[in-house]
Amino acid sequence: MLRYANYNIVFQEIPGEVTLAINLSNCPNRCKGCHSPYLQVDEGTVLDQSELLEILHKYGSAVTCVCFMGGDAAPHEVEQLSLFLKSQHEYSLKTGWYSGKNELPPYLSVQNFDFIKIGAYEERCGGLDSPTTNQRFYRIEQDEMIDETERFRNK
Repeated sequence: MLRYANYNIVFQEIPGEVTLAINLSNCPNRCKGCHSPYLQVDEGTVLDQSELLEILHKYGSAVTCVCFMGGDAAPHEVEQLSLFLKSQHEYSLKTGWYSGKNELPPYLSVQNFDFIKIGAYEERCGGLDSPTTNQRFYRIEQDEMIDETERFRNK
């Protein structure tokens, strides 16, 4: 079961999008130097379709994308929520997923997202804005993952 600790409207997580970033709890990765260690605990509000719609009703058309920040303990549920959002034509939202894993689960269908970030946070490598990052940010077009990590360094 997915739970979220909080959410915010952000402008940097998905370039070119006004993004509702939902911070999912129960992160299993335990990355050294994690910027959000409070998300390692399995607590917060259950995030299901109903709760997701309730959050979206607060923002109307102010957001263009929803990004699930984490969810590595239940990637199938993250994918199902992304599919659900894509079926909600009232919103016409893009979806993204920030995973702290170095590889996606083999059963995940990338075409169910518009953006995916993968890679554990490694202090020595830095985040997406670092030229030495091990993390990768992809735009998804059909089944193709197009690496757009460089966009985080061209500010």
